[in-house]
This record gives sequence, C-alpha cells and structure tokens, in this order.
Amino acid sequence: MVTTRTPLIAGNWKMNLDHLQSIAFVQKLAWSLKDAKHDYSTVEAVVFPPFTDLRSVQTLLDADKLHLGLGAQDLSAHDSGAHTGEISGAFLSKLDIRYVIVGHSERRTMHGETDAVVAAKVVAAHRNGLVPVLCVGETAADLEEHGPSAVPVAQLRAAVADLPADAEIVVAYEPVWAIGSGKAATAEQAEQVCAALREALADVLGSDSAAATRILYGGSVKSSNIASFMREPNVDGALVGGASLDVDEFASIVRFPSHVGV
Repeated sequence: MVTTRTPLIAGNWKMNLDHLQSIAFVQKLAWSLKDAKHDYSTVEAVVFPPFTDLRSVQTLLDADKLHLGLGAQDLSAHDSGAHTGEISGAFLSKLDIRYVIVGHSERRTMHGETDAVVAAKVVAAHRNGLVPVLCVGETAADLEEHGPSAVPVAQLRAAVADLPADAEIVVAYEPVWAIGSGKAATAEQAEQVCAALREALADVLGSDSAAATRILYGGSVKSSNIASFMREPNVDGALVGGASLDVDEFASIVRFPSHVGV
C-alpha cells in the first residue's frame, strides 16, 4: 500500500503572545505565505496558541478564510464537571479546532503527567473529534540508560493502547535533550526513532494506520536544518517551538520544499 502523507509543520507558541499579538502574528504569517504563493495542500501549517488566544485566532481564520490550521496546547481528560482550570475537548471542538497537543515534555516534567494521564487525554481528544498530536521523547538520562527509541516507543504504546485502529493521530518525537538547546538531533537520529515509532504503531494499531500516521520531529527546528529532517522517509514534518514565534522564520520552515529541493 502506498500512502502519501502531507507534511505538517506545527508551531507551538507555548506561553507566548496575548490575543491581540496573536491576531497580528497570524495576519502577518498568512500574508507572508500568500505572497510566497504557498500551497497548503502540499505542506499543512498549523499554529497552537495559548487558550486565551484561540477564539480570536479562530474568528480571524474564519472571517478572512485563511488556510492556516488551528490547534490547542493541551486538553482535559474530562469533558465537563468539577475540574477547575481545565479545558474540555468538547469546548475546543466547538471552536473548529482540529489538533491538540498531548503529552508535551513540559507537561510531563512540570505537571507530572504520567503515561496513564496522557493516554486518557489522547482518548478524550479522539472522543471529541480532535486529532491528538502525541508528544513522546527521552531525556539525556533516558538516552544514556536505555538507548535511542526505547522510552519514546514505550510512551507511544501506552498512549495509543485504548484507541481504535482507525483513529487519526499525529506523533511528535521530541528529544528532550535537544529542546531549546539550539542543538538538534541529527537527521539520522530522528529517522532512527521515527522509524521505530512507526513500527510500534503498526504493531498496536495495524500497518494501515502506521502508514497513514504523520510523525513529526521536534527539537530546535530551524529553517536552516528543516531540509535535512524532511529528506528522511519517516519524518513527516516538525513540531516547532521557539522558531514558530518568528513570522519570517516559521514561514520559511513551512516553505521548505521551495528552497531546499527536497
């Protein structure tokens, strides 16, 4: 079976930009990509603003008929109830949000999210018609103790265990040791882990699901190194952190086919 996976470039803004700044940013990004005649059918571009920005960005995308995708940075495992401060996937789906990041390394480390919590959030996303962008990855200590791919594969298996085989997901491999360091994994390192993740997906959800699932690399991605990652057969895009806050830089990453000859 031959499956063509549309590359996905996802910009995780983390806790940056208020709702007014986000409107200006998205307008400028959309204009920049339009000026460059970007074809969104060849590379999908999605922004993940903070919760307080989502309605403003959604309104702008809808009113101006912009083709940028919209995602949220997290969701609750619960759909409603006495969960102060939590955000329901049902609420997100009402905002025409398509994607939601689940299990980001910062949530795992700073908020103590276990594999069980991440798995419950993945199921909640699917239950509400959202596509989870499941983040998996290892710390420097994990890498030294277990070697490449062992920890990310274990995290993936735990997270998707309760999903139906036909559920749409995106997987993002983020080597925690590379995030924010300015030192990305090599393309070969990323490919090795992404290939192992695809094998695990095939084992848990079946070969069709594994072939269709996009696997992203995340960890100090820049316009200067995106080409090397995108040449690898099992890397289908990038989860971009810091560089996604620079309009020109992020637009350049989205436009990787036009200037790298991939």
